[in-house]
Amino acid sequence: MWARASLFLGISSILIHPGCTTSRSIQGTQASANSEVSAVVDNAPEFASVSTLPDAPADEEQATSLALVQHEDHVEEPAPYPRVSPGKVDSADTVIEWDVPADSAEGEAYDLPFLLSLASANNPTLRQARLQVSGTLAQAQQAGLYPNPTLMYLGENINSGGTPGEFQGVELEQRIVTADKLELSRNKYLQRAKVAEHHAVAQQFKVCNDVKLHYIAVLEAQSLLEIEQELLKTAVDQLVTVKELHNLGQANEVDLRQTNAELRRQQLAVLSAQNRVRQEFYRLTAVVGVELTYRPLSGSLGAQGELIQFHDAYARILSESPEILAAYSKLREDHITVHREKVEWVPDILISGGSGYNFESQDAVANTSVRLEVPLYDWNQGTIRQAEADEQRQRLEIRRVEMMLRRQLADQYERYLSAIQAVENYESTVLPEFKTAYEVALKSYREDRQDWPDVLDAHTKYTQRRMEYIHNLGELSRAEVLIAGYLLENGLEAAPNPTPPGHIDSTPKPR
Repeated sequence: MWARASLFLGISSILIHPGCTTSRSIQGTQASANSEVSAVVDNAPEFASVSTLPDAPADEEQATSLALVQHEDHVEEPAPYPRVSPGKVDSADTVIEWDVPADSAEGEAYDLPFLLSLASANNPTLRQARLQVSGTLAQAQQAGLYPNPTLMYLGENINSGGTPGEFQGVELEQRIVTADKLELSRNKYLQRAKVAEHHAVAQQFKVCNDVKLHYIAVLEAQSLLEIEQELLKTAVDQLVTVKELHNLGQANEVDLRQTNAELRRQQLAVLSAQNRVRQEFYRLTAVVGVELTYRPLSGSLGAQGELIQFHDAYARILSESPEILAAYSKLREDHITVHREKVEWVPDILISGGSGYNFESQDAVANTSVRLEVPLYDWNQGTIRQAEADEQRQRLEIRRVEMMLRRQLADQYERYLSAIQAVENYESTVLPEFKTAYEVALKSYREDRQDWPDVLDAHTKYTQRRMEYIHNLGELSRAEVLIAGYLLENGLEAAPNPTPPGHIDSTPKPR
C-alpha cells in the first residue's frame, strides 16, 4: 500500500508535451467495463501524450518561447488618383504597403510551423490543461492516503479523594480501512486523470486547428488585399478614361461623377481589406499567445491531401477523437465509482490501545478496544443508486457525443465538398474563360476594334472571379483542417473539467 505512494512523489513536476505537430501513441489505458470501451481504447490514436500517467511515454523537450516586440501597425490612405496607363491593367506592381517596423520588414515571413511552435509554448489553455491533469493526480494521491492515527490522553476520576485519580495514561487509536476502499478510490481518480489527459490532447488539437484556421484567414486576407489593389488601379484608370471622354464630349457629367464615386468606393474597399488583414493577424497572435510584430505570412491556400470520404472521416473520428476517448474513460471511472460506493457501507475497524497507571491499585495497567459501526439502517444505498445512474448517463453521453460529432462532420463536409467543387470548376473553366475574355478584349482594344471601358469592364469581372476563387480556396482549407483535426476548434476556451456537472465528487477526503 505504502509503496504505491511513490507514484505521486514527482507530482509537482507533471508536464504534458505541448507540441502541436508531434504525435505519439497514448498507451496504458485501463481495461474497459464492457467490450465497446475495450475496442475503442485498444485503437487509441497517435496524439501528443501525457507523460505522467502510468505507462505513458516520456514527454519531449518543450519549444523555446520567443520574446517578440509588440508594434502598433497602421496603414496609409492610398493616393486619390494614381495613374495607370492603358495596357498595364493586369499588372500588380503597385501595392499599398503595410507600415511595419524596419526590423520586421527585413525579417523572414512567418510560416505555419513557426506559429504552431509558438502556440504550443505560449497558449495559456495548454498550460491550464496540464495543471488540470496535475490536480487530478493530486486527488488520486489524497484519496489513497491511509488515515492518521489518533493519540489521546486519558484521566479518570481526577482529584478523587485528593488523588490524581484512578487512572492516568495515553491511548492510540487507528482506523483500519476495509474492503480495499483506498485502492478503489485511488484507481477512480487515476482514471479521472485519464479523462483529463484526453481533454488535454483535445485542447492541443483545438489550439493547433485554431492557429491553422487563423493562418488561412490571414493568407486569404492578404490575397484579397492584392486583388482589391488591382481593382483600385482599374477604377483609377476608369476615371482617367471617363475624364478624357468627357473632354472630347463623348461622356457627360453624370458618367464622370459616378466613376469618381466608384473610385472612392474602391479606395474604401482597399482600406477595408487592409483592416481585415490587421484584424486576422491580431486574432492569430491571440491564439498563438505572443504579441507578434506584423510580417506577411508565407504559404498557400488549397487542399493538402486526397479527396476525403465522409464515412472514412466519421470512422476515424469515432475511433480516434479525444472527445470520444474522454467519454469512454469517464465511463470507466463511473464503473469504478459504482464498485467504490458498493463497499462504502462495509464498516471500518477502529482499534485503540494504551497504557497508564492506576493510582487506586497502584499498578501499571493497559487497555485496548475494538469498535466498528453496525450498518443497520444506512448501507449507502442512495449513493449507490446515484453512482449507477451516473454510469448509465455516461453510456448515453457517449452516444450523444457520437451523434454531435456526426452532425458537425456533416456541416463541415458540406462546406468541404462545395468548396472543392467550386475550386475545381473555377480552375478548369471559370477563371480561364474570364481571363481569355479579358485578353481578347485587350487585344481588340490595341487593334482599335474595342473601346477601353469594355477592356476595363472585362478586367473587373475577371478580377472579381479571382476573389471568389480565393474565398473558395479558404473555405476548402478551413474545412479540411477541421475534418483532419477531429472538428476541434476555439483554442482560447479552457479544457473542460474531467468531472461533468452532477456526477459524484466527494470532498474533502476524495473517495
